[in-house]
Amino acid sequence: MRPNDQRPPGAPRSALAELLTRRLTETYGAAADPEQAGRMAAYMKGAAPFLGIRTPLRRELSRAVTKDTPAPTEADCAALALRCWGLAEREYHYFAADYLRRHVSRCSSGFLPVVRHLIVTVPWWDTVDTLAAHTVGPLVAADPQLAAVMDEWIGDDDLWIARTALLHQLRYKAATDADRLFAHCRRQAGHPDFFIRKAIGWALREYAKTDPRAVRAFVEAERTTLSPLSTREALKNL
Repeated sequence: MRPNDQRPPGAPRSALAELLTRRLTETYGAAADPEQAGRMAAYMKGAAPFLGIRTPLRRELSRAVTKDTPAPTEADCAALALRCWGLAEREYHYFAADYLRRHVSRCSSGFLPVVRHLIVTVPWWDTVDTLAAHTVGPLVAADPQLAAVMDEWIGDDDLWIARTALLHQLRYKAATDADRLFAHCRRQAGHPDFFIRKAIGWALREYAKTDPRAVRAFVEAERTTLSPLSTREALKNL
């Protein structure tokens, strides 16, 4: 673990982040369960080491860590997230992702590069999907000009950046830009990776709750280009 008084490169100075990181490492560290940690790491295919804290307890501990602390600024959010991502164990990354989800409204479009750094650092679906739907999504909704950045991300060589572009509208419902969603799915329809194919199906399935006809028509039109996995996931509830 990184000592609390050392900032990772690029992390702003933040007394709040220092306080929260100190509380976090003390609280989570005391609850570590090495046996459970091994099982959790195996489930996540060795993407990162774990402390072994199950989700219900982790959430309870997180509430204790943040109790009686002020609302953060954007700089505080960046400082905390970068500090947490500088720690090896995955639960610290979960804490940061949850914290950003709760306080994303305090961040501007200028925060997106920080989120991109988090997405590509120790990437796996467990953190990427939370960041995509609950941080990137709200940032784009608050500043429509960021939609153009998503149009760049969908073609990125990093599959996790492309997956984020596919999933950023996951919670938009009626506010979904369907043309952009379908264009992104079409752009990556032939991608060979499971995580992209699954994301296409998931994004379409979620939008089908709002406009099932549009999704059915899109899948039918793209049946020769979409993978069987994407098609199956898209139509699962139709």
